[in-house]
Amino acid sequence: MPNLSNHTLSALDLAHIWHPCTQMKDHEDFPIVPIKSAKGVYLYDFDGSSYIDCISSWWVNLFGHCNAAINAAITNQLNELEHILLAGFSHKPIIDLSQRLCALLPRPLNKCFYADNGSSAIEIALKMSFHYHHNLHRKSPPRSKFLALSNAYHGETIGALSVGDLGLYKHTYAPILLSCLSVPVPNVFDGTKGASLHAPAELEDESYYERELHALESILSRYGEEICAFILEPLVQCAGNMHIYPKAFIKKACELCRSYGILIIFDEIAVGFGRSGSMFALEQCRITPDFLCLSKGITGGYLPLSVVITSDEIYQAFYAPYESGKAFLHSHSYTGNALACAAANAVLDIFATQNIIEQNRALSRAIFALWQELEELNIVKNLRHCGMIFAFEIDSSTPRAGVEIFRAALAKGLLLRPLGHTIYFMPPYIITIEEARFVVQTLKEILQAHFA
Repeated sequence: MPNLSNHTLSALDLAHIWHPCTQMKDHEDFPIVPIKSAKGVYLYDFDGSSYIDCISSWWVNLFGHCNAAINAAITNQLNELEHILLAGFSHKPIIDLSQRLCALLPRPLNKCFYADNGSSAIEIALKMSFHYHHNLHRKSPPRSKFLALSNAYHGETIGALSVGDLGLYKHTYAPILLSCLSVPVPNVFDGTKGASLHAPAELEDESYYERELHALESILSRYGEEICAFILEPLVQCAGNMHIYPKAFIKKACELCRSYGILIIFDEIAVGFGRSGSMFALEQCRITPDFLCLSKGITGGYLPLSVVITSDEIYQAFYAPYESGKAFLHSHSYTGNALACAAANAVLDIFATQNIIEQNRALSRAIFALWQELEELNIVKNLRHCGMIFAFEIDSSTPRAGVEIFRAALAKGLLLRPLGHTIYFMPPYIITIEEARFVVQTLKEILQAHFA
């Protein structure tokens, strides 16, 4: 076989593959980057170049590529059982995983419904919340509306798009979406409340969200009896330009919704498993949702898996003879895949034995100290962080400044994927301070060279 190169593989790729979240025409002048191998925080292409994975491969990789413990867990499971249907059957990895997840969460979250990606988890929670009200109040007018925050992103399937608020993904499909009301999310960077955020604790003054609570009260007074569920990403709207907002708002907004009988869905697909600074963001919000959606980091970035965790109260609303029509008939072929569950159990082992949350808190403070060095550049605005999420805005009139930074960063050995003018850093938890310092210094050089 001839030696493979980036150029050869990129050409073969473009002949057959339509990439996600990509305008393929961009690749007429910018090649696809085929990755040959990866280890720790580094990716290696077929030409021998290396890249620090600054975005955890779309926020999924927690403990580095080719992690020995996760590799071993999958290998061991592969020799016993790779997959079995979950309808009427089960296996030990999924039983262990479910027990362990529920043990980490507050009551009454103790029932797990599995799928294989984040959007699918959102679809389950939306369907289940509607169906719950339907089962309990069949003779009442249906609660057919959902409530979500402005600037939200929950995935790209039809239901998930319906409760999102990013026009780039949503506008084309507006005629086929579900009915969703939008309540404004508090915006601490609206030009009136300071220019820099260093931690979510700085946002808890009620002046940051009083206006938004009044808007919510107005919506609820008009539509409260028609809404089945309120869905939100607690603490950080990740795809919404890494927008950090007050946890106190979350608690008060959820309490208001519950006073109208509205169920609460927390989308922790991106912020769960330590990313927000606690194992789950709900711990900081001091409220327990009716549905918790988890994915991404659950398997350490190895295999697709997601889960919706809910309560016995929700479960019991569906528990009836088959003829009643109350069953939740939703399924995925690879639901609860044994290999993915083995990886997820290995991830929980790492959290349990290595005190990851406390280590991350120290690491987060150290990285943010480096991150703050970027404030000396006039182009950098709204520097902020939450746990292991670091971000800022580029104050530039260049239409696709983020793409320019992405390309320059690749040339210098960094995989960044800006969100428009938002530059963010969400590395695997195993990154060292030296590696983080290299990222910040390189990013500073790029900004000075391209936007000085």
